[in-house]
Amino acid sequence: MKISIVTISFNQAKYLRQCIESILTQKDSDVEYIVVDPGSTDGSRAIVESYGDKIIKVFEFDRGPADGLNQGFNMATGDIFGFINSDDYLLPGALSHITRYFKEHGLGSFVTGQGYTHTLSGQKLRLRPEPLTLQNMLHRSAVMFQQATFFPARAYKEAGGFNIQNDTCWDYEIFLKFLQQGLSHDVISQDVAAFRLHEDSISGSGRLTGRYLDEMDKIFKSVSGRARNPADKMLTLFLRIRREIVRKLGTHSK
Repeated sequence: MKISIVTISFNQAKYLRQCIESILTQKDSDVEYIVVDPGSTDGSRAIVESYGDKIIKVFEFDRGPADGLNQGFNMATGDIFGFINSDDYLLPGALSHITRYFKEHGLGSFVTGQGYTHTLSGQKLRLRPEPLTLQNMLHRSAVMFQQATFFPARAYKEAGGFNIQNDTCWDYEIFLKFLQQGLSHDVISQDVAAFRLHEDSISGSGRLTGRYLDEMDKIFKSVSGRARNPADKMLTLFLRIRREIVRKLGTHSK
């Protein structure tokens, strides 16, 4: 079972080699690796070129991250897809866990593993993803871990790829589409990936928060056929509080 991984990279040379090495050094897995770079000027392309034919290279102009991912996955031939940004990385043994999951469970679901986040202060904190549902995604109460998430190639193709009009949460939107297709979402206990926060990242900088909220409202309206109202906002608050209570109860019971 082949896994195709796409990395979109733009002027993040200081993180890029760690990302690439984390994927190419995975053992006991059949990996196809594609790196998309629309025009870095910081030496990133030289790093990618140094790996020769170990990497499929896409050095073309794109209209943003979602378009770059689509360009990469247009080249992919795997059964399973995943995408790792150039400032994030996989953990040892990650793809063997993912391969085992799909061999045991088939292609009727998508899956997320465990892992870590690096905060702006340099701390390494454990992430605790939860199963995604239509309700918790639509009402912004989902705990999503994109870097550790893998999905059937056919689900990506049925969804029509990533929405290139979405500049901030293209991953959220396509995972929601997978649920609409009837796929279930599972979370496994093994460590799979690390997510890095830094001043230039979307999550770390906060510079696109307003646009992110607008995109989330568009997704809600597209799925629900109506705009979010005060009752929806109250439901979001309730679901988030309930999630925190369940999480704390689970932590105390261990």
